[in-house]
Amino acid sequence: MLTNAYIPYKGYFSSPFCRWQGSLANEHGVTLAGATAGRWFADKNWDPKMFDYLIFGMTIGQRQWFYASPWAAALMGATGIPGVTLSQACTTSATCIFQAAMGVENGLYQNCFTLMADRCSNGPHTIWPNPNGPGAEVISENWVMDNFNSDPSPGAGKRMIETAENVGKEGGFTKEQCDDLTFRRYEQYLMALDNDRAFQKEYMFPAEIRLSRKKTKLVEADEGIMPTTKEGLAALRPMIPDGILTFGSQTHPADGNCGLTVTTMDKAKELSADPSVTIQVLSYGYSRERPGYMAAAPVPASRMALENAGLKIEDISTIKTHNPFIVNDLYFAKEMGVDPFGTDDLAFNNYGCSMIYGHPQGPTAGRIIIEGIEETVAKGGGYFLWGGCAAGDTGGAIVIKVG
Repeated sequence: MLTNAYIPYKGYFSSPFCRWQGSLANEHGVTLAGATAGRWFADKNWDPKMFDYLIFGMTIGQRQWFYASPWAAALMGATGIPGVTLSQACTTSATCIFQAAMGVENGLYQNCFTLMADRCSNGPHTIWPNPNGPGAEVISENWVMDNFNSDPSPGAGKRMIETAENVGKEGGFTKEQCDDLTFRRYEQYLMALDNDRAFQKEYMFPAEIRLSRKKTKLVEADEGIMPTTKEGLAALRPMIPDGILTFGSQTHPADGNCGLTVTTMDKAKELSADPSVTIQVLSYGYSRERPGYMAAAPVPASRMALENAGLKIEDISTIKTHNPFIVNDLYFAKEMGVDPFGTDDLAFNNYGCSMIYGHPQGPTAGRIIIEGIEETVAKGGGYFLWGGCAAGDTGGAIVIKVG
């Protein structure tokens, strides 16, 4: 368990998430994230030079991302600091935050910024040399789609939706259960839109895109959210014959970025929008499931994070998950002994989740964690658990104490 790593209240932001090929489709992931962070620092009247390290999370290659972390640091105004680029598919943000917390815990950093970004739109089409091929013919890869559709690990080879169907079959879930919980998740996202998006405005910061040399546009809200009804979900056919998951009960690729500060207790109080609110990073967990069972991976990761924090699931007041498939939440709830719909004592994905607002990979967990912090603060404090799966049947989890 960690004891010295804190997050300032409001020391974080997320851009809106836009469905792929939407408003952010032509923006370079590194430059947009760096510029958005720089504008956010200016809005808060923070000097970005106060940071001594940057952890930059990204999973989808962009032009010249060889320089991603120091480039992003310079763009956001922290021109003199080094950093590292971290890539761990959909658990990237959680791992960035925990690595920053470990650095603060050990005295390596005093004030670390984590910045996460990805653009699924217009993903790279990579050509790899193949000197032994006929005529030195190249090997090509469609970075986004090829990796969604095949795990190259020995004994795996599954599409991601197949891994979810495997977990659904093991859990004995039905299409009707998937549809019911999917609709509940959509209703929960609508909670974040109440009162002119009051909840989202607590943390969401607009992305600025350039339309021409003289004209820019602010993207202020999520784009591409699919309106959902019970009748519409019931009418959709499974994506795989005899399966239980449809187009409606899975996520969609998206574009976006987010940032979060990890620092000491004293610095967190100094930077906090309310020094009486403490947000402490307690623990992290990780896992790797059997080949082809990715949707089950958040369970052992969450159990590890809880054990490392000295807590039980009964101690948690807010749960948020990265759920690319609704089966993730059904399985998590069954194995952890909680209600997937949530109860008065236990919030489960209130105000939105990645299945509804999309999946840019690198910043996905970061936005969800930020939302979980905001919700837990609004409830007056408590323990918050985030858990999610990632490519290669892996999982991650993080526990945060809000007081």
